Amino acid sequence: MYQSSFNIKARAPFDFDLSCRIFSDGDKNIKKYADNHFWQVINIKGKLIFLYIESTGDVENPELKVELESEEELSSDLLNNIPPLVHKIFNLSLDLHPFYAYIKKDKIMNQITNKLYGLKNPITSTLFESLVDSIIEQQISLKAAHNIENRFIKRFGLSIGIYGKQYFSYPSPEDLAYLDLQKLRDCGLSFRKAEYIRDLSLNIVNQDLDLDNIQKMATTDEMIRELNKIRGVGVWTAELALLRGLGRLDAIPADDVGLQRTISHFYLDGGDISSEEVREIASTWGKWKGLAGYYLIVAELMDI
Repeated sequence: MYQSSFNIKARAPFDFDLSCRIFSDGDKNIKKYADNHFWQVINIKGKLIFLYIESTGDVENPELKVELESEEELSSDLLNNIPPLVHKIFNLSLDLHPFYAYIKKDKIMNQITNKLYGLKNPITSTLFESLVDSIIEQQISLKAAHNIENRFIKRFGLSIGIYGKQYFSYPSPEDLAYLDLQKLRDCGLSFRKAEYIRDLSLNIVNQDLDLDNIQKMATTDEMIRELNKIRGVGVWTAELALLRGLGRLDAIPADDVGLQRTISHFYLDGGDISSEEVREIASTWGKWKGLAGYYLIVAELMDI
């Protein structure tokens, strides 16, 4: 077993505990936060690496200790890929000060950011992962979606044994491209969603789709238009995937029923709200729409 560790600094403010609480209900064999530690298996160039992370700093002087384990020796080139990935997963480079300054004019949002000071939105390891998750979550409850996602990851992801327990990485396009659709459906996916996920994976493997090129586009609107060309990816799916997979904070999935309910709770006393009204309210948050929406969701979850 190969073991190593390193420390990594984050841009302040950053509250590790607050930012990780969204993973408190996670599957302990996939991705989880408990007892002030976060753990996850990542796949870098076919090598599985178990990350075990804790905070060694504070909100204004944030620093993380990252311990990693692998079943085989890791090259220096591969090890060099890990700190940037940790930076991405926890959005450590995000400077929250401009966001806090911008939304001060919004009394509701200002109160929420004061109570959630240092909260940063997490980002998936890859855009592919956020796309697949967003497809899975189409038109079903989040609880049902998470159950399907956990079954999906354990069925098709690679696993690593650590101290007698198995931990699973997110499936890659190569893991999914040639699957029989029934195997995907056995996880709880509809026939259409199974098709969407397999076709997406196959197009990436066959190099008919290059998600790296989409990430290089100048604007979020361009990215949305390009993602909408993918079968099964509408505007809501694209916006959600870009927010969670690339940290495009100007993207807000206005058609999301949960987000609509949350914004209505804070701004309209729980009354009916349309996608257009969500976008109108969100327009006052400027380029921080997606981050502001995330703060509202966390605030509701924490009963703030």
